[in-house]
Amino acid sequence: MPFIASGTIDLHYEIYGEGPPLLFISGLGGSTWTWSGQIPFFKNHYRCILFDNRGAGLSAKPPGPYSIAGMAEDALRLLDCLRVEKTFVFSLSMGGMIALELARIASQRLCAMLLGCTHAGGTARIEPSAEAVLLLMDTAGLSREEILWKQTPIFFSKGFCARNVKAIKDQYRMQLLAPVQPGYAFDAQLRAIPLFDCTDALKDIAAPALVVSGTQDVLVPAANATYLAQHLPNAELIEIPDAGHALHVECRDFLNRAAHGFYKKHGCLAGL
Repeated sequence: MPFIASGTIDLHYEIYGEGPPLLFISGLGGSTWTWSGQIPFFKNHYRCILFDNRGAGLSAKPPGPYSIAGMAEDALRLLDCLRVEKTFVFSLSMGGMIALELARIASQRLCAMLLGCTHAGGTARIEPSAEAVLLLMDTAGLSREEILWKQTPIFFSKGFCARNVKAIKDQYRMQLLAPVQPGYAFDAQLRAIPLFDCTDALKDIAAPALVVSGTQDVLVPAANATYLAQHLPNAELIEIPDAGHALHVECRDFLNRAAHGFYKKHGCLAGL
């Protein structure tokens, strides 16, 4: 399994397919397993680069604190190590924050980015409801599987839960096979989120952005996407009616096609 050194820690990464580079950036607690619904599609068109953020998957899990800026620097070091001069980006949730920070520090390295179910941080952030936060945090004494099922209402819309129990079971089965994330590492990632603030930098981010949200997202309310689309200079907004937070599962095919179409429209790499 390949690793690269990012400062004093090792980051795990995987590569699938050939073509223009496409960097996937996972959200809170996610890792390479997150993208099982994306890779079968995108590997036919791109060189898909997956990695585990610090604190998750097979990457190192140093003591906190973590920061979104530090995780963006990890992503940039990975691109440098792989000699990737320009890349597309597919990001969700906390991964979208990392992508925004990556665009802030290295906008010239990004051709176009998908920002799914994410926010700009700072005072512009529209926070989740108290009920959603409680479901996310109140997990004492529960097994990994019990936590997943308890948290289902904050990741998937009511309609999807009613119609797609098998899809959710399949997602959880795969997730339970992934390496266990220690509690301290989850907390360190989680605590990085409220400290993130790129609101002042949005106007200077030149990379084209496709901002996507679900209207029933209770973790990152859709108004966050509206704010991003209004303040990024080169952004398009898609709001998916009645969709929840886990867009990569709930709206897999639509999201994949939308991202691919956006990348083709904004291709800046030879051969695309």
